[in-house]
Amino acid sequence: MAKKILTADDNPVIRKALARLFDGEAAYELCKQAQNGQEAIEIALQCKPDLIILDLSMPVKNGIQAAKELKMLMPNVPIFLFSMHVQAIEHGAENYIDVVVPKSEPTVLLNHVRAFLLNEVRAHSRAI
Repeated sequence: MAKKILTADDNPVIRKALARLFDGEAAYELCKQAQNGQEAIEIALQCKPDLIILDLSMPVKNGIQAAKELKMLMPNVPIFLFSMHVQAIEHGAENYIDVVVPKSEPTVLLNHVRAFLLNEVRAHSRAI
């Protein structure tokens, strides 16, 4: 079964690029894409993603604010921050963000997502 991924970015070009990035991967499906942090929270509650990818700088709620709330609601769901502003991550954000990847490195993002899936498969196979 494909892992559901939720992405949130206020830039439609980035949202489209992320859709293309995961479109070629049979192991993943985008449950939906959000335009801001508040929308990401609402969508996450509906689609129950296995992984969430957030931009840092978004309207309504930024990526850190959304991650903080999402971690309270879904503590076991990994949250990746995919942002141009990786140097501006607030101290304490590491409590809510599992992985930080600069937008200039989309293949690094995909590698982290693949590693997440591989770890999930290993954990599941050990539990059987």
